[in-house]
Amino acid sequence: MQARTSLRIAVCDDSPIFLNKTKTYIETWSANTGHAVQIFTYDNGDALIEAHKDCHMDIIFLDIIMPLLNGMDTARELRQHDRAVQIIFLTSSPEFALESYEVRAQGYILKPVSQEKLSKELNELAVQFDEEPKHLILKTAFGYQKQYFHDIEYIEAQNKRVLFHLCSGQILEVSEPLNHFEQQLLNTDGFFKCHRSYLVYLPNVNHFNNNEVTTRSGQTIPIARGYGKAFKEAYFSTLFAE
Repeated sequence: MQARTSLRIAVCDDSPIFLNKTKTYIETWSANTGHAVQIFTYDNGDALIEAHKDCHMDIIFLDIIMPLLNGMDTARELRQHDRAVQIIFLTSSPEFALESYEVRAQGYILKPVSQEKLSKELNELAVQFDEEPKHLILKTAFGYQKQYFHDIEYIEAQNKRVLFHLCSGQILEVSEPLNHFEQQLLNTDGFFKCHRSYLVYLPNVNHFNNNEVTTRSGQTIPIARGYGKAFKEAYFSTLFAE
């Protein structure tokens, strides 16, 4: 989820020397710029793929030439389940530049990697993350998906699953409980828990009364007893903040 204050950055390289050096460069960039980071290191593509299934990365620095599963095949596998992660290849040869477009790589850095090269790439990526509209990275049955806040009308808990109702009418299903999102989003401008089973995105509310909310697409969701006043205050606070 974007609500994190730190960037998750993975480095995958079969060389311990390059792996540790790149990690050190990222730590130096973080200290110099004030961007908080969480760094994860892997010495093979299979380990990266398995870890990424449970822990979504924002940025992956990926060596191309590795034994067994090379970097390009690793990127292809990652892209089958994640269209959002930014991939930057580390390579000793520019011959893979064209191939990198196939997996929608953000770019590539020629080895030997230097502090200057890596910092330049991270600076550009940080600007993109800072300027991008607020969003979640959702883990669905089809893989990770980026979902912008402004496209969400409300979030609904149904048994052990959570449904994201979008302005387009599409419904995304995730297996995480509602409180997982509640803990993140109630402190984020725009969301309000109007009922034990619902989180609503206030900018996409068309009108409301003490008992229910009507979204822009015409969907109605209940406001729990005793929540009416708090909802009204949150709604107008959000409205005037815009």
